[in-house]
Amino acid sequence: MSPIRYKQLDVFAARHGGGNPLGVVVDAEGWSDARMQRFAHWTNLVETTFLMPPRAAGAGYLARIFTPTKEIPFAGHPTIGSAHAALDAGLVTPDAAGIVWQECGAGVLPIRVEGSGQARELFVQAPKARIVGDASCAGETLSAVLYGVRLGALAPACVEGGRRWWIAEFADEAELRGWHPDHAAIRALAIATDTLGLCVFARSAEGLAVRAFPAGVGIVEDPASGAANGLIAAYLAERDTTGTLAKGYVVSQGREVGHDARIIIRIDGGAVWVGGRTNTIIDGSVDWRDL
Repeated sequence: MSPIRYKQLDVFAARHGGGNPLGVVVDAEGWSDARMQRFAHWTNLVETTFLMPPRAAGAGYLARIFTPTKEIPFAGHPTIGSAHAALDAGLVTPDAAGIVWQECGAGVLPIRVEGSGQARELFVQAPKARIVGDASCAGETLSAVLYGVRLGALAPACVEGGRRWWIAEFADEAELRGWHPDHAAIRALAIATDTLGLCVFARSAEGLAVRAFPAGVGIVEDPASGAANGLIAAYLAERDTTGTLAKGYVVSQGREVGHDARIIIRIDGGAVWVGGRTNTIIDGSVDWRDL
């Protein structure tokens, strides 16, 4: 039996070890749902992906995304990391426009390839997002989370696009980085409003500083959130159309939990592209047998 290729990646990393870890089983054709879920539970990473031949026309491959407890249709860092692994494994090559097409639970998504080797950056076009509620929709649960926080110019909102988050702007970067949130209150907000939780941002010299708290899926703080940053970008594109961030910016995330993620946002004709660099940390094979 041929070895099953496996990679462990560092996605959206400004430095090695600074991004969000991802496990990728490259040769997952024939794996059952139960086998994938059991392996994802064993890795205990935020997400593990499984690459296999595509089902949809036009796609180069299919990426299925699992948390330790369930399959999800879309997330940003697993999408970028899966494309990185598929390119390195020779499963796909960019078309004439520099695009690879990845099938996942959210459909067939374009991923733009820029550069090569260690300097390569990948960008996924985020699912179209929309604002679905303001602070009044959350009642006292959002007020309890943000009690005592100095907020920024834009009002908090609930934004949906692939996933659903509450988003709030803080007054400045120091306020954001020094915040000690009530995680139980964020979980209560996530449950009450059927969202992942709260993502907060503040304007910085380079673009934005971001922190994400997906308590709705049991994560205290996410070091690098591609999907959440896509929603922030869509929120800014709608609410701050003439600002300095209207065409794109760079995000710093994860320093508060010992990481150093660098996520690049581009806003082009209403489309939001989320991207950055990925490092391959472990490149080998997996021996995973059915019970």
